[in-house]
Amino acid sequence: MGIDRFCSLDGSDPFWDWNRTWHTSSPDLTQCFQNTVLVWVPCVYLWVCAPFYCLYLRCHDRGYICMSHLNKAKTAVGLLLWIVCWADVFYSFWERSQGIAMAPVYLVSPTILGITMLLATFLGQYERMKGVQSSGVMLNFWLVAVVCATVTFRSKILQALDEASSVSVFRYTTFYIYYFLLLVSFLLSCLSDKPPHFSQAVKDPNPCPESGASFLSKITFWWITGLMIRGYKRPLEESDLWSLNEEDRSHRVVPQLARRWDNECSKVKRPLETTIYSPKRSVRGERKKDAPPAEEAEILLVRTAQKSREPSLLLALCLAFGPYFLVSTLYKIIHDILMFVGPEILRLLIRFVNDSSAPSWQGYFYTALLFVCTCVQTLILQRYFHVCFVTGMRLRTAIVGAVYKKALVITSAARRTSTVGEIVNLMSVDAQRFMDLITYINMIWSAPLQVILALYFLWQNLGPSVLAGVAVMVLMVPLNAVIAMKTKTYQVAQMKSKDNRIKLMNEVLNGIKVLKLYAWELAFKDKVSAIRESELRVLKKSAYLGAMSTFTWVCAPFLVALSTFAVYVLVDEKNVLDAQKAFVSLALFNILRFPLNMLPMVISSMVQASVSLKRLRVFLSHEELDEDSVERKAITGASDSIRITDGTFSWSRSDAPSLKRICVNIPEGALVAVVGHVGSGKSSLLSALLGEMHKQEGSVYVKGSVAYVPQQAWIQNATLRDNILFGHERKESWYQRVVEACALLPDLEILPAGDATEIGEKGVNLSGGQKQRVSLARAVYCDSAVYLLDDPLSAVDAHVGKHIFEKVIGPQGVLQGRTRVLVTHGLSFLPQADLILVMVDGEITEVGSYTELLGRQGAFAEFLRTYASTEQGEEQSEQWSVMEEVETEDVNIPKRGQENGGPAVLMGQNSQSSVAVTGSAKTLSKSDGGKADGKKGGPLEVGKLTEADKANTGRVKLSVFWEYMKAIGLCLSFLSAFLFLSHHVASLGSNYWLSLWTDDPVINGTQPYTEMRLGVYGALGLSQGIAVFCYSISVSFGGILASRYLHQTMLYNVLRSPMAFFERTPSGNLVNRFAKETDTIDSVIPSIIKMFMGSMFNVLGSCLVILLATPLVAVIIPPLGLFYFFVQRFYVASSRQMKRLESVSRSPVYSHFGETLQGTSVIRAFREQDRFVRESEHRVDRNQKAYYPSIVANRWLAVRLEFVGNCIVMFAALFAVVARDSLSPGIMGLSISYALQVTASLNWLVRMSSELETNIVAVERVKEYGDTEKEAEWRLEHSTLPQGWPTTGHIEIRNFGLRYREDLELAIRNITVTIEGGEKVGIVGRTGAGKSSLTLGLFRIIEAAQGEICIDGVDIAGLGLHELRSRITIIPQDPVLFSGSLRMNLDPFDAYSDQEVWSALELAHLKNFVSGLPDKLNHECSEGGENLSLGQRQLVCLARALLRKTKILVLDEATAAVDLETDNLIQSTIRSQFEDCTVLTIAHRLNTIMDYTRVLVLDKGQLAEFDSPANLIAKKGIFYRMAKDSGLV
Repeated sequence: MGIDRFCSLDGSDPFWDWNRTWHTSSPDLTQCFQNTVLVWVPCVYLWVCAPFYCLYLRCHDRGYICMSHLNKAKTAVGLLLWIVCWADVFYSFWERSQGIAMAPVYLVSPTILGITMLLATFLGQYERMKGVQSSGVMLNFWLVAVVCATVTFRSKILQALDEASSVSVFRYTTFYIYYFLLLVSFLLSCLSDKPPHFSQAVKDPNPCPESGASFLSKITFWWITGLMIRGYKRPLEESDLWSLNEEDRSHRVVPQLARRWDNECSKVKRPLETTIYSPKRSVRGERKKDAPPAEEAEILLVRTAQKSREPSLLLALCLAFGPYFLVSTLYKIIHDILMFVGPEILRLLIRFVNDSSAPSWQGYFYTALLFVCTCVQTLILQRYFHVCFVTGMRLRTAIVGAVYKKALVITSAARRTSTVGEIVNLMSVDAQRFMDLITYINMIWSAPLQVILALYFLWQNLGPSVLAGVAVMVLMVPLNAVIAMKTKTYQVAQMKSKDNRIKLMNEVLNGIKVLKLYAWELAFKDKVSAIRESELRVLKKSAYLGAMSTFTWVCAPFLVALSTFAVYVLVDEKNVLDAQKAFVSLALFNILRFPLNMLPMVISSMVQASVSLKRLRVFLSHEELDEDSVERKAITGASDSIRITDGTFSWSRSDAPSLKRICVNIPEGALVAVVGHVGSGKSSLLSALLGEMHKQEGSVYVKGSVAYVPQQAWIQNATLRDNILFGHERKESWYQRVVEACALLPDLEILPAGDATEIGEKGVNLSGGQKQRVSLARAVYCDSAVYLLDDPLSAVDAHVGKHIFEKVIGPQGVLQGRTRVLVTHGLSFLPQADLILVMVDGEITEVGSYTELLGRQGAFAEFLRTYASTEQGEEQSEQWSVMEEVETEDVNIPKRGQENGGPAVLMGQNSQSSVAVTGSAKTLSKSDGGKADGKKGGPLEVGKLTEADKANTGRVKLSVFWEYMKAIGLCLSFLSAFLFLSHHVASLGSNYWLSLWTDDPVINGTQPYTEMRLGVYGALGLSQGIAVFCYSISVSFGGILASRYLHQTMLYNVLRSPMAFFERTPSGNLVNRFAKETDTIDSVIPSIIKMFMGSMFNVLGSCLVILLATPLVAVIIPPLGLFYFFVQRFYVASSRQMKRLESVSRSPVYSHFGETLQGTSVIRAFREQDRFVRESEHRVDRNQKAYYPSIVANRWLAVRLEFVGNCIVMFAALFAVVARDSLSPGIMGLSISYALQVTASLNWLVRMSSELETNIVAVERVKEYGDTEKEAEWRLEHSTLPQGWPTTGHIEIRNFGLRYREDLELAIRNITVTIEGGEKVGIVGRTGAGKSSLTLGLFRIIEAAQGEICIDGVDIAGLGLHELRSRITIIPQDPVLFSGSLRMNLDPFDAYSDQEVWSALELAHLKNFVSGLPDKLNHECSEGGENLSLGQRQLVCLARALLRKTKILVLDEATAAVDLETDNLIQSTIRSQFEDCTVLTIAHRLNTIMDYTRVLVLDKGQLAEFDSPANLIAKKGIFYRMAKDSGLV
């Protein structure tokens, strides 16, 4: 039975009839087609989708939605539709029973339709139970049904008007009801249901509206409009941003990758298990001298054989994020196919214009079809991008999370292979690379697909001549590949320079105080500039390559077109180039242009990502600390709390052991002191107990939880309270006890907001002693079983040290009954230790109690005899401790928060609510409007120190662009613009010439003037290429000039800033300026400028052409232009702010990470890894929370703009159809082929203009340090200083005072002292008495507020800072070293000969150590000098002072971290070498200054006593009490 018989019994109703549908002025479809195809299409769609959809819903259950009115309505309408369809079926049966013969279609179609309606109703209910608020599947079903029914609806009305007799009233009535109900269903499916029960959105205070948005709202991204409107009215703030979707949050995303990566690693590790331990065996074998060499060789073979396979990070990433990403592939395929509809319709339109007999409705039909296709294409493309960007975002979250977690567990050896800067780069740069790649990765298969399709259509159009064009393209590919490869090598070189530069900058910023004290800024500025120059050289080479590739890109499509047309017309003179052939080919060539441009980009992007992938893989595969190297479980029947048997430990597998033959048993609750010289392995012993070292052999056992106080306190950028609580909940009474025991109460009274004061990065606003005490308080608070204390008493004053020992560590302290291992240099505490371990060269030589060891007459007794000062009598000390309590009450409440150089009160220059607390008087700053301090918000605001990175609001000022143009050079700027213009004029000219060529009349089957037309066309193309090459070069070079200038000025400005600036500004912000923002200026801005100019001229050119062809469009372009402009401004307002919020929230992620890296050992010791991981994830989520709306806003914009573009295409086509009688096909082809390009250009234009605005912010942020306060000039123009000044070292201080900030009281005041040349003066005083402030004043780190200081009669306020600082020397409190050679650390300006350097080292007692190093003076110091012990670093600082040998030497309690022997060495060196110099010593250990000429005693910022030590002791004043405290009297 044929289809015709199926529709009508006599076959009178055919299935298809061309005369009725196409060759007519009033088209219509046949009855049969309407009853079959139009009814079945929606049904087939739904039945095909239903099983997959149900499966999807089963897996993605979002909760249950209650019955709502919307749902009831949907169900009711669905059932009504079912009833209507069945009414038709029953009517057919009734007709049969009446004997009226009807075709089978009248029974079959309604039945199928009825069952489908039931299915639709059922699906609606199933969606409700699974929590779907709005469904795309159903919306599409209703849409298709409505479209199909509309055709029938029109047909039925026409039929009723023409042939009223053949109308079946019942069927017509049911159909109209059916059509009405379909429309209702369609409208209902556009609406969104309420959120399901128990969903996240209900609990969330600010949920993302996406999940609750309707399908239409989702595909057009309408749901973000609310946020955009808010952003347009006022700048967005963080509180406006929505929460992240559940599936994008770190706690969901990171574990996915972690799981896959662990699987990968375990696959690779299995065969390696056997081999990992083998080298140990052979090491031991060598020691015993009995292992056969054969075994060792075998082991090596085994290792090499199985080293081959690395775990694949790529596979792990694909498995974790692939499935979601695959959806995008589907979108991409659909979009690629739709791309070719445009040129096909263009072909039909040109044919329509040429064929005057065609009915005009066909033209309108083509126009409508073109519009619908372009709109669908838009929606699908944006959906595709959305999926890509979300995947990229998740990838970044996962990588950051994985790197963070890994950083907490890698061994110190692995940690040493990469600096902090490099690891942070993994997080910032490499994760970003992946994010960028994801958007393009599909081009790898999509580009070839597009090329093949384009070639197929071109072949249809022009035949074999296309091969000429293909040949040109194929030749371009290797050229681009070569360029890409070269670019990659440059990229790697540039990354390396950048890593080095950031690493150096990091150190400069961390050690800025030392640079200033030594006047070394210029040396380091030159070092940074040298690295920067090599970076710019590479950039310059990249620029040449970039110009080459831009040239090939822009010229490739033109060359392809030229060669194809040339071959086509020259091969056979009968080949006529008419409009249809030329412009359809051009449209196809324009499509070709995109994949050909993208391929090299994608390849280079993939190359970059592969470099990043490798770096990440290497980092994630680093060796991890062996969790089991320290046993934690209790050993039955053992009372030992710590036990090491036969321990041999090294810092990494390959290193020689640092600790050998260690055997220790420490009973529970014992106080153990560890003593030894500098570098004897005391800190290493603690590291071994923490499991931080590689255990080569032996066993380590620690019972219970551990608390650790490192030698250099690690302080977080948080409030003081959070630093002490360290994640534990606050128990008030215990907290108070701990704070009091750790002698922090006086400090809390000083600090502006008590314990709610924010501590800056690395604790900048605390002094060394305060940091140590906070670090100790943290350990004490957490209440552990075992305490490992690495010399916590070194940085504090003697009396404070005594207080802490008694109250905390000693037998009567808070920690009594706990096991305490104390590394110490203080001999006074040793008698109270239960056990003393003496270490020499990584071995424990003696163990025993104080009396035992003295009795043995061994090394220890020798050690003591040399250094112990007379122990005072017992009763005396007891009586003193009582006195000390009283003392603490009144003396220890200094007026100002200043101990050893870190001002405690340092706020933003203009922070809105800075309340400065000074002693007991609380002065409120003006901006606070005199609110009482007791009000809410007091302490938190008061204690703020660091300024968060500010987000500027509002439009980027034009002045920023002007600044950038000036940095480039105005001539170059205008030249570039002119070159752009000439390129686009040439391009327009060549296409217009082509349209004239196609309109040439055809005589006897050939066109005249072919050669002339071809020649001019070629010449125009060539000039286009030259212009492109020139502008590309000029823009890139301009960019390099600008970035050199901007970086230099920023570097200079930052180094010229005073110390207060660095204490206020987190180093993360500064590093961000030197890394991210500089990178943006280097490589991003120039390419964006190129693209922006390009797309702007493209759009203008296209509009011009369309206007010339169809002047009627002039009516449409202005309103569309206005709409476009409004949308663009509307978008940029929000987008820019989101971008700013995103970059501001990015800094905390990195600064937290950098902070963590420095404190890993502390975090691990306290077992706080999980809390830090959570904190990091929270910060990443906060950053992504700002990033997510910005990508959605991009899609929102693209949909609306492409709509504008689609309208332009539609109107260009529409007016061409209207004016088809007066238009030549050539001009029409030109106009529409340009219109087809407009959408893409418009899209790019807005993207680029907003990118330009958001990225030019980098210039603004780099410039902003030009306006901050600066120090005085480094060198004065006309300096009158004599060459050898100061010659005697005579210091006169007259009525001197200084303050830390404008609104604070004086820190020291009214100090008048005269110090003769060559005198040795000690400066003493309780914590916070202003000892360091005096030296800061002497070096003009802080300028005087009153009075003056004269050296050799010259007022220092009138000197250049470098002149002053380079002529006096300081040995600072923290020994800061920079990475680089040892020689560079001693003499960065290369001012001294090697001979002088060696003699300085000899005097500093480092000669033996340095000559024992393989590289001698060129020994590389690692970041922060970490490969030298603290004592050795201190000696290096001494060597610096010896090298400079100036007349004035300032010692800032430089002896804190050194054992007594080294201390004596330093003191004797200073006595002998600086005999004729003036020496000022800030002393903590009074015994070092007892033989000084005079002692200056400060109290509460004022001069209390000044006389020789003997006289002062006789006076029985403050100095006497301090001396008594130290047991010197």
